[in-house]
Amino acid sequence: MKPNFFPLLILLIIFSISSSAQTATLKGVVLNENNVPIQGANISYNDSGTQSDKNGVYQLSIPANQEITINISHISLKNVQFVINLEENQEYELNPVLKTDIEQIAEVIISGRERKIVEGITTLDPETIRTTPSANAGVEGLLKSLPGVSSNNELSTQYSVRGGNYDENLVYVNEIEVYRPFLVRSGQQEGLSFVNTDMVRNVDFSAGGFQAKYGDKLSSVLDITYKRPTRLGATADLSLLGGSVSAEGISKNKKLAAIVGVRYRDNSLLVDAKNTETNFQPRFADVQTYLSYNFSSKFELGFLSNLALNTYDYEPLTEQVNFGTLQTVQALTVRYDGQEKDKYETYFGALKGTYRANDNLTLKLIASGYHTQEQEHYDIFAAYALGTVNTDIGSENLGEVEFSEGIGSQLTHARNDLDALIFNLEHKGTYIADQHQFDWGIKFTSEDIRDRLQEYEIIDSAGFSIRPPVLDFVNDQPYTPFASPIVPFTSVRATNDTKIDRISGYVQYSIRSNIKENEIWANVGVRAHNWNIYGNTVEGSDSQIVFSPRAQVAIKPDWKSDMIFRVSGGLYHQPPFYRELRDSLGVVRPDVKAQQSIHIVLGNDYSFSMWKRPFKLTTELYYKKLTDVNPYTIENVRIRYRARNNAEAYAQGIDLRLNGEFVPGTESWVSLGYLKTEENIDKRGYISRPTDQRLKIGVLFQDYVPSIPSLKMYLNMVYQTGVPGGSPSYADPYNFQTRLRDYRRADLGISYVVVDQNKRLRAGHFLNMFRELNLGFEIYNIFDNQNTITNTFVRDAASQRQFAIPNYLTPRVFNVRLGMKF
Repeated sequence: MKPNFFPLLILLIIFSISSSAQTATLKGVVLNENNVPIQGANISYNDSGTQSDKNGVYQLSIPANQEITINISHISLKNVQFVINLEENQEYELNPVLKTDIEQIAEVIISGRERKIVEGITTLDPETIRTTPSANAGVEGLLKSLPGVSSNNELSTQYSVRGGNYDENLVYVNEIEVYRPFLVRSGQQEGLSFVNTDMVRNVDFSAGGFQAKYGDKLSSVLDITYKRPTRLGATADLSLLGGSVSAEGISKNKKLAAIVGVRYRDNSLLVDAKNTETNFQPRFADVQTYLSYNFSSKFELGFLSNLALNTYDYEPLTEQVNFGTLQTVQALTVRYDGQEKDKYETYFGALKGTYRANDNLTLKLIASGYHTQEQEHYDIFAAYALGTVNTDIGSENLGEVEFSEGIGSQLTHARNDLDALIFNLEHKGTYIADQHQFDWGIKFTSEDIRDRLQEYEIIDSAGFSIRPPVLDFVNDQPYTPFASPIVPFTSVRATNDTKIDRISGYVQYSIRSNIKENEIWANVGVRAHNWNIYGNTVEGSDSQIVFSPRAQVAIKPDWKSDMIFRVSGGLYHQPPFYRELRDSLGVVRPDVKAQQSIHIVLGNDYSFSMWKRPFKLTTELYYKKLTDVNPYTIENVRIRYRARNNAEAYAQGIDLRLNGEFVPGTESWVSLGYLKTEENIDKRGYISRPTDQRLKIGVLFQDYVPSIPSLKMYLNMVYQTGVPGGSPSYADPYNFQTRLRDYRRADLGISYVVVDQNKRLRAGHFLNMFRELNLGFEIYNIFDNQNTITNTFVRDAASQRQFAIPNYLTPRVFNVRLGMKF
C-alpha cells in the first residue's frame, strides 16, 4: 500500500472548503470614573474594532483560543489595555473604567476554566509541561503526576487511567483524533509523543465521565489545542537527549498564521545506563506544521500535519541481573548474539474548516488522513546461566557468580510488518441560545490495515529443546522412538488484510441555570457507533451498532465556602480497533463485540485560601462496571488480546488532588489515588487485572530562591504500588498473581534564567537578542531506585522451576538543557 498523498490532499481541501473561524464574543459597558456610560469609546484589536453606543454598550467578536490584546480608548480619557484569551463560542462581559489620570494595562487571561471545572476537566499549564523534568518530557510526563493516571515505565509515553489499558485513551489535537504506532512493544522503541509541547496552547484532561461529544473509548480524554501565533518568534530546546526547534509567524494582514516544529530524540543516554551492554542507535525525529488562514471574520481554514521517522537499531551484547533476597542472591547472566532493526514511519494530515454563521451557530468540517508503515525485525540468540552470587563481604570474588544452577539458550525471531491507512471525515456543529447549547456531530472512518505477523521463540535447556506444554504428542522414550516434529516453544504466523468502515455520531444538550441562589449546569447526550469489518483474509464479515447515553450535572451552592459538586456518568462503549480484533495467534476475529462500561463519577471542587494564597482540593469517587471485556496481557507496553469477550470486570477508587501556590507565584500539587480493578474470566472468579495499581502518590513541586528568583527548581515525584507481574507463556494467569515491586521515581530539574521579559541586560548586550534564555540540568531517578517493568521467566531444567527475573528500568541519569526564545 504505497502512499499517494496528492489525491488525498486534494480530497481534504475539497471536503474542507465549506467550513471555518473559531471566535468568541467580548461585550460590556464602557464607564468613566463616576460610572457614567461613555459614548464613542474605541474597542479594538489588531485592525478590527467597534465603538460603544450612546449607552456605553459594545460587542466585539474576537478570535478564540489565542491571546488577544484589547485596546479601549477615548479622546478625552486614558487608555485601557487588556490581554485576553477566550474559549471558542465563549461570551465574556468586560466593563472597563476609563480614568483621566492613569493609563491602565492589565493581564486578564480568561480561559474558560469555570466551564471546564463544572465538566470535570483538568487544565494543565503548557509552560509547566515544558519545564517539568521527565525522562520522557512532554504532556504525558506531567499527566503521570495526576491521580488516577498510572505508568510504571519512564521510557514510555503510554499511560493507564483508572484501571484501563493504553488503548482506552482518546487523544485529540485541535479536535482531530490522533493515533499511535501499532507494533511498538518496548518503551525504549517509542521515540516521540505525537504532541509537540512547543506548539501547545491549551491542555485539557478528563479521567472519566466525559461528554458524548468525545469519542468511543472507555477511560480518558486528552484534548490538546495548538496555538495560533500572534507574532514572529522562534524557540529552541537542546539537551543530551536531543532537541526541538520551532518557528512561528503571522502575515501583515493578520490572516495567515503558521507554526512549524522540528524534534529529534536519542534515547542512548537512558538505555546505555541500564544493566544491558548494547550497541544502540535510536533515531527519532518528526516535523509538525499548523497553518491557519482567516478568509473573513466568519471563515477560517486550518491545516495540521505531522511526519515522523523513527528507526531503532539494537544489538545487545551482555547482561547480568541480580535478584533474590539478601541471604540468597541469584543472578542471571546472558550473552547475546544478533540484533533488532525496527522502523516506524507515520504521515498525518488534516484540514479543519470553521464557519461562524452568526453569534449563535458554528459549523465545522474536518478531514484527516493517517498512514503508518512499520517493521519489527529481529533475530536475537541469548545464552544464559542461572547462578548463585558470592555475598561474602571479605571475599575477593564478592558479587561474582560462583555456582550455576542451570544453563540454557533462547532464540527469538520476528519479521513483523504493518501498513495502515486511516481516513476520517467529520462534521460538527454548535448552536447557542442564551443559557442553552446544542452540539452535534457525525463522522465517517475508513481503516485499511495490512499486517504480516511472523515471530517465534525457541528455548533450549541443558541441550534439550523445550516444547510447548500441550498434550498433542506422546514421548515414551527409550521404549518407543520419538517421532513427533521439533517445534518452537511459541510460534505465531499470520497474514491479515482487514478493512473497517465506521459511522459514528452524537447529539448533546447543555443548560446553565439557577435554582434560587444556587447555580446549576447540566449536560445530556448520546453517541451511536456502527462498524463493519471485512477483508480478503477475514472469514465472513460482521456489522454491529452500539448506543452510549451520557450525562453530567454540576451545582454550585450559595454557600460561604466556594464549592462545586458534580455527578457524571453513563454507558461507554469501545468498538474494537484492529489490535483488539487480532488474537494471540494473529487471527482476526470479526465477531468481537464492543467492550462496554457503566461509569459513575462523584466529584467535588473546594477552592479556598491558605497562607493568603489560592488553593483547590479536587475529590472524585468513581465506579466502573465492565461487561463484554476482551482480556489481554501486557508485554512491556505491547498489549495482546484474546479477542474473546469472555470476561467481566470492575474498577473502583478515589482520586484527590490539592493544587495551589505552595510557593508564591508558582503552581504545585499533591495527588493521591486509590484503585482496585479485577476481572472474572470465563466465570472462574475475580483476579487482579494487569493494571491493578492500588495506591498512587504524585507530587509536582516548583520553587525558586527568594534572593535569586532567576534560580528555579522543579521536582516531579511518583510512588505507585506494584502491578501484577504477568505469567509465562501458556501459563494460567490465575496461578500467577505475584506483583512487581513498587514503582518509586523522582526527577529533579534546576534552571537559571539568564534573560526573560522581566530580566533584561544592559542596552546593546548580545544576549538581548533572546526573549528568554535559560540553562539548567536535570537528574532523573535521583534516588537511583531499581524499578521493574516486567518479568522474564527462565526455566531451571534440573529443578523444573521457573524463575521470574525482573527487567529493570533506568537508573540515575544526568542531563543538561538549554532553552531559548527569540
